[in-house]
Amino acid sequence: MIIANPIFDQEGKPTTVVVQANAQTRSTRGSSLSRDAISGFRRLPGTAAEAEAIAPLFPQATVLTQAAATENAVKTVRAPQILHIATHGFFLSDLEQVAPRTPEFGSMDGLTARTPATPLQKNPPLCSGLALAGYNLRKSGSEDGVLTALEVANLRLRGTELVVLSACETGVGEVGNGEGVYGLRRAFVIAGARSSVFSLWRVNDEATKDLMVKYYQRLQQGMGRTEALRQTQLEMLRSPEYQHPYYWAAFLPAGAWNSLKN
Repeated sequence: MIIANPIFDQEGKPTTVVVQANAQTRSTRGSSLSRDAISGFRRLPGTAAEAEAIAPLFPQATVLTQAAATENAVKTVRAPQILHIATHGFFLSDLEQVAPRTPEFGSMDGLTARTPATPLQKNPPLCSGLALAGYNLRKSGSEDGVLTALEVANLRLRGTELVVLSACETGVGEVGNGEGVYGLRRAFVIAGARSSVFSLWRVNDEATKDLMVKYYQRLQQGMGRTEALRQTQLEMLRSPEYQHPYYWAAFLPAGAWNSLKN
């Protein structure tokens, strides 16, 4: 399943896609990407080229782009072997949830409001997510175009071998005392994905497209999931255009390391 190049300024089509896992899977998915998840996002030309280059490697893949790259489509998939999402990702580290004003205890009319001394703790799974079709309008069928980590945790991905998040800051999260890191990476694990590739900072649109294409080519050759990413990053390190770590070092693998063919 490949989801890429959403149209953020146009309401998404209420696409429903069901991708059933096969029997083998069941027994066992130019410019910097913006971080501004409040004011809106711009289209990413590199994600369109990325989908066009990757799709031929997987002839049976379902490819959803532009107005069809919706939150609804992601929520209806059922354990594709690979789930590739190329769009804007965000992590709101400074989001703060403040408690509502409440009546002052002991006031004569019971209506005197006071502001609490400290804010309530924010909900970490709502602070990170992916932008899909209709995001800037906050309208995409019955959804708002914002796929949060909280919603990701409820996806049906048990049996999905690899999830690739070709977006910004998809590996960043909020640290909870005694709980670890809350974010997209954790959410996809809860949803059932056996392995994932995620990013730690804002990534370059064009460089990310080249990295992803080379990565999938190596996977198709039977290389292990971790080794395929490592070899791709080493190749970019040796290239004059992308040798700076900014272009390739943001992406990290997690989970199962072996070849998809095994």
